[in-house]
Amino acid sequence: MQKFVRCFKLAICLLLFHSSFQNLSAADWLQILGPDRNGIAASTEKIILNRKKSEPELLWQKPVGSGVAGVAVSGKTVILFHRLEDKEHVVAFDKVSGEKKWERSFATTYVARIVPDNGPLCVPVISGNNVIVFGASGGLHCLKLQTGKVNWSRETHQDFKADAGYFGAGSSPIVIGNLVLVNVGGFRQEAGVVAFDLQSGKTVWNKGAWKPSYSSPVLTTYRGQPLVIFVTREQSVGLHPQTGTQQFSFHFGQRGPTVNGANPVVMNGHLFLTASYGIGNVWAKIEPDKLTVVREGLKPLASQYTTPIRVENSLIGIDGRQDGGTSDLVCFDPATGNEHWRESDFGYASIIKVGSYLLIVKTDGNLIIADASLKSYKERNRMQLSNSTIRALPAFSEGKIYIRDEKQLKCYNLSDRP
Repeated sequence: MQKFVRCFKLAICLLLFHSSFQNLSAADWLQILGPDRNGIAASTEKIILNRKKSEPELLWQKPVGSGVAGVAVSGKTVILFHRLEDKEHVVAFDKVSGEKKWERSFATTYVARIVPDNGPLCVPVISGNNVIVFGASGGLHCLKLQTGKVNWSRETHQDFKADAGYFGAGSSPIVIGNLVLVNVGGFRQEAGVVAFDLQSGKTVWNKGAWKPSYSSPVLTTYRGQPLVIFVTREQSVGLHPQTGTQQFSFHFGQRGPTVNGANPVVMNGHLFLTASYGIGNVWAKIEPDKLTVVREGLKPLASQYTTPIRVENSLIGIDGRQDGGTSDLVCFDPATGNEHWRESDFGYASIIKVGSYLLIVKTDGNLIIADASLKSYKERNRMQLSNSTIRALPAFSEGKIYIRDEKQLKCYNLSDRP
């Protein structure tokens, strides 16, 4: 009977998650890092290595304003979130032609303090016919995917007395069931994480004196129960998404000029966390009411903001920072810290796994196609797709890769589909 109850609870949890993405196509890229927020494309996706051309076919490109938010893709619609002058704009493009379908704008008060870029950082989230965007000054907006009509808006920094952090709000929301969960960072009001009703925008619950971060939450299950994991300014916390009930809180990060930017990675009942600035990485076992550290250290990975990608029971990611020093591409076992291989002085990059290949988008404008292999680093193709810095996360849908640099949003065809 107990086994039946556990299986039933697990089924309800999975139904709850997938109902958040109704009308989901296997090829959709609805949120940060794709279908499961882990940088791995759907199993139906594939790319074709074109050895006859130096670069893939450019299908369309559009000018962009400030910000480093990557795009989200649903069906035939691509959603861009960027800033022009004193407004943040949400723009829907036709996936095939690149023609604009609709556009909505929201006033923003964010003023950049450290870097010159004053635009939004968060990848939009698409759930059914809803588009959720989270702006740099804390504006949380829900729009209709088909028309751009605004369903509701909340000014979270004002409502919960949250700080803008070093670079403005930067943790992409997650939609679970009928809730939008956000690392708002309202630590003064026990509103580190806030759950909003997807239909109305009303506050459902708020939890924790946690400050904001630049890491985005992920959903998993533990013993048949849903568990959403946030990495905040100095904590990693596990919460029940419907109630905010806390399962664990674990110190990760440090005070001073540091950020937590990479998403948490859940593997085999364990949690992998990484950050730069002398913080390093942690491999911890998820327990009923805590995290138990198995291994930690500066090596093999201390990534400034990009999330490592799972390949079998290992991870491949960038060890280093984008804004200074050297960065290596490293493949390692997170449980032991043992390295399978390392490419020194590789440069900073974001990674997507498509089938047996890695799509590596470097900040210097290069796209590299390499084998997703634990044996060695094998590069298949390298293409210079931009002469401008690329910090926005790429998206991949139906064989097309979407790359946003400081000037353009570009759509390239990497498949044999027309």
